[in-house]
Amino acid sequence: MELSDARWRKSSYSNTNGGACVEITEDFPGVVPVRDSKIPHAPALVIPATAWNAFVATLKARA
Repeated sequence: MELSDARWRKSSYSNTNGGACVEITEDFPGVVPVRDSKIPHAPALVIPATAWNAFVATLKARA
């Protein structure tokens, strides 16, 4: 999957010191690419959107 033109956004839970930064892009129908912002050229995880949505819903339910 070509991600060079993706518009990445940082998690609102990432810390402000430049560490522990997770970024996602929502530019791809049906999947959510996820990467570590400290290593932007490393391969991204590409997660099915249904699995990502379930993951986020579980996190929100536990917050």
